[in-house]
Amino acid sequence: MNMRATLLILLLIGLSVSAGAETAPITDRLPSVEANSATAKAKQSDDQVRRYLYVAVPGLRRYLEHGGHGLLVFDIEDDYRFVKRIPVAGLLRRDTPAIGGGVTPAGQPSNVKGIVVSLATNSIYISNLETMQRIDLATEEVVWEKEYEGGADRMAISPDGKTIYLPSLEKEHWHVVDAESGEVLHKIISGNSGAHNTIAGPDGEEVYLGGLRTNSLGIVDAETYEVIRQVGPLGGPVRPFTINSDQTHAYINVNGLLGFEIADLKTGKLLHRIDVTDDGFEAKQPLRHGVFSHGVGLTPDETEVWVVDGANESLHVYDNTVVPPVYKQSIKLRKQPGWITFSLDGKHAYAPTGEIIDVETKTVVAQLVDETGALVKSEKIVEIHLTSDGRTVRASDQFGIGRANELARQ
Repeated sequence: MNMRATLLILLLIGLSVSAGAETAPITDRLPSVEANSATAKAKQSDDQVRRYLYVAVPGLRRYLEHGGHGLLVFDIEDDYRFVKRIPVAGLLRRDTPAIGGGVTPAGQPSNVKGIVVSLATNSIYISNLETMQRIDLATEEVVWEKEYEGGADRMAISPDGKTIYLPSLEKEHWHVVDAESGEVLHKIISGNSGAHNTIAGPDGEEVYLGGLRTNSLGIVDAETYEVIRQVGPLGGPVRPFTINSDQTHAYINVNGLLGFEIADLKTGKLLHRIDVTDDGFEAKQPLRHGVFSHGVGLTPDETEVWVVDGANESLHVYDNTVVPPVYKQSIKLRKQPGWITFSLDGKHAYAPTGEIIDVETKTVVAQLVDETGALVKSEKIVEIHLTSDGRTVRASDQFGIGRANELARQ
């Protein structure tokens, strides 16, 4: 190699070293290995969130033939395939009168009365005739089970997942319960006799109390636990009810009506009475619940109201985009329904007969079946979205409340 070539090579090496002193290394200009790994893990975590249906049984009185005893899990994304049965507490603490006469001895599975989910505690709660239990969704272990004065019925949970409003079993009071410990924080006596169904408003400010011996709906301040107004008088004692996302209207089943009433939650006035017999259906005594319609729900977008018809084994759908709602069509079920709620995305309706209904086509698309092949029926159903390590990221309620505001934010 001659002198001139050697000098040229040395000059190029010097320029390269000089540029490197002024410019960050390539590895510094690219995302780090750690950053890529974190991003990949986050994406993997998102991808691993799956949607499950949790069904508490016995969820029709104490009928063990409809799924036995436990918390059944179904994979929504795999056509509602049965996944597993989680053992639970919820055994009778004392001998209890049986339906149709006789006595059910202590130690037997108790009727499931309600079900709620808390993201704050990553737990699901099940109420039975005498008790409420907390089950950790990651470990699937019972954290605690506590007995409450006057028994327990269908409860609600605050939007932050920290407080449970637990009705006594058709008595005169509700318990305000700490979701972490299960301890009673306060007792509410609202004047709504026959404590039964409960909804916590999505704004976290109001709680709605339905007593099945009272023809009004109680509204309680969620901070002070004081009764701030009553909705009614209604056309009869309150049975299942639901509310819209604005918390301006309640849709209420009442004794003596095949259908529902609509009331203004702000003024307390009854606005409309929707009678399904006006659309050609006969009001006949159903098998359970002692009321023609025991179940009413709003589709998440609030465009439809679905109401239960027990004796005619049907769900009736009403157009809620007009005032008052008008009849659209009916869906025939295999057995008598006594409840109705919906998937979070609004695509499916969940009947207590275990039938999964496509909301758009109004057709049955699946049936819940347990590990033995038995048809599963329950009025206590919630949807839960879980990560692979058992962390809850989203959950539905059991009442089919409107979610139009939530959908608008998505």
